[in-house]
Formats: sequence, structure tokens, C-alpha cells
Amino acid sequence: MHSVHVDTAVTWRGGQNQVLLTALGLEAAGHRTTLVAHPDGVLRRRAREGLALVPLGPRGEADFTAAWRLSALLKRERPDIVHAHDPHAVSMAALAISFDTRGPWPTLVASRRVDFHLKKNAFSRWKYRQVTRFICASEAIRQILISDGIPADGAVTVHEGVDLAHIDAQPPVDVHETFWLPRNAPVVLNIGALVPHKGQKDFIDAASLVLRHVPDARFLILGAGELQHALEQQIKRLSLERHVLLAGFRPDVLSLLKGVDVFVMSSVLEGLGTSILDAMACGKPTVGTRVGGIPEVVVDQTTGLLVPTHTPARMADAIEALLSDAPRREAMGAAARRHVERHFTVERMVAGTVEVYLDVAGTRPPEDTDRSPARG
Repeated sequence: MHSVHVDTAVTWRGGQNQVLLTALGLEAAGHRTTLVAHPDGVLRRRAREGLALVPLGPRGEADFTAAWRLSALLKRERPDIVHAHDPHAVSMAALAISFDTRGPWPTLVASRRVDFHLKKNAFSRWKYRQVTRFICASEAIRQILISDGIPADGAVTVHEGVDLAHIDAQPPVDVHETFWLPRNAPVVLNIGALVPHKGQKDFIDAASLVLRHVPDARFLILGAGELQHALEQQIKRLSLERHVLLAGFRPDVLSLLKGVDVFVMSSVLEGLGTSILDAMACGKPTVGTRVGGIPEVVVDQTTGLLVPTHTPARMADAIEALLSDAPRREAMGAAARRHVERHFTVERMVAGTVEVYLDVAGTRPPEDTDRSPARG
């Protein structure tokens, strides 16, 4: 099975890591794989030797020049599957396939990792009609697609996975020494881009409440983004400068995870949350919000605790409950590791992806009668 994978992101987030894990996993399983990545993107730089890599990225949602170059690649390679990993990748791939009037056409598969609704403009409706099957990172995402009009059999859930061998090989880092924290202070970690839907504002409010009962606790936020200044101001307003640290983007996230006590996913929207999988693989209990795909990962009261969104007081209670009970915290962490081993490995993700490929290879969306790009 030959698949071409298209990712247009310039930044590095959980989705790009999943693209790389998928491509490398398919290659390791004996499937020919080509990765098309943005020439200025981090994904291109992180792709290992041995993986066929094509630097190509669009300048916008409908870049006909980039699509034409991709079309030339598809004509030359004749893959069975084109796998688009983000909305702009779907645009570029759909256009590229439409430019080839001779066929045979590769089957277009699209990953969906966010729990946002599909756009309703004419071009978006056209491009998504070219997708034979959506691979959804969670059942929550699949249900959103169905509510947006995608047929139930046009979307399948394949949970994302983590590379346990890679995670286990990362050396632990002394978090207290790295960030000059008090030696015995319990550490709570949040990872995510500093954007509204990641909910770090609620996390900081929860931290202020936890500190009333656990005054030596420290809270780390790893990530960068548009809310940097606003979160800094919130920390200052609440006089939390000694207790809450915005540590920015860190390449050693896995090593740092091994040195904290509790992981918190504070999102108000979340497709699945691969940072949770990383934390669970490192044997850490999670406090997560009951939104999107998070409840499909965190088993409430077993591998972590779930709370409603926008409830800092409930989040604080859950964090405090884990910080104050070391045996429970350790038991949940061990259960979290076992849960990942059984359900969220990269091998399971790759196997599920191959199953989709085999099911749809050589087919076209039945409702697609117009292969020309939509106008308007």
C-alpha cells in the first residue's frame, strides 16, 4: 500500500507529531510512504532519514500553484491513498486530484483532530465531498462530522497513539532544579498552546484556589501563543508570580513530565489531547475537563479525575485531592500507563489506519459527481 501524506503546518504541535508517527509507523510496517510537508515547517526538519520527503506547502486555503505541483507528484508516484492531515492539506490534495483528468485517481483520506465544525462556504463543501473517509482522532470528533452532514460510514474513529519505546528512552529531568523550584514542592503541569480553547485561564484560577490549602505547590505551563501577555497579567493580578510559571515551548517535554506530580488538561475544546497520552505513558494521573475526546482517554476515578469546563473550583478540588493523597496518585498513574499500553499505542493507531486504507483504496466518494473546484 503506497500512501502520500500531506501536512501544511509550519509550527510543531501534537498533530504534527501524530503525522510523523503515522508515516514512520507505516514505513516500518512495510508500506511505501511519502511525506509532503511545508518547506518552512518543523515537521520537515524532524522527519528522519529513510522517509521520502517532499517540501511543499500552500500559501493559503486554495493555492492552485502548490496544488498543481502536488498533482504532478501524484501523477508520477500513483499512490493508492492521499492522506491529508489538516484542512489546508485537504484543499491542496482535493485540487491536485481534480487536476488529473485521466486517472486512475488516488483515494483521498482526511484526518480530523479538532472538534471544530466544518466550514460551510462553497469551496469547503466541495473539498470535503472529495474525501472518501475521515479518520477521526476521537468518537467525539466523528459525531461532530456526522452532525455536519458527513455520512456515518464516511467517518471512522482511530484513536491517536504514542510511541512508548521513545517515551521510555527519554531521561527524566529534575523539574525542581531546572526551574529553581523549592526542593519538596509538589508540581502540577499543563501543556498546550496559549490559545483560548486550551483553557489556561481556568488553570491559573484553579492554582490560586489550590494554594490556599497546598501553599508550597508550583504550577508549570509549557507552551507559547497569543495569550502569553494576558496570562502573565492574570498571574500578576492574582499575585502568583512565585507559584505559576509560564515556561514557554520546551523540546524536553517528555523528560519534564517524568518529574511532575499531576498533569492537568484544562481545555474547553479538545479533539483528543495527545499531551494527556504522553502524561499517562509517563505514569502520571490527569485532571482533565469533560469535553471532546478527553473522556475517551481519561477513565474517571481510575486513571485520573474529570471536571466540567470553566469550573476552576472543581478543577482545584481535583488537583488538591491528588496532591494530598500520594498512594492514590501513584495508583492512578500506574493505571494510566496500563491504559495507554492497551489502547493508545502508535502500533494500534497505524493498524487502524491501514485498515481504513484497505477498506477504501480505489474508491471515490459516491456523492461526488463534480470533480471541478467549487466557485464562490
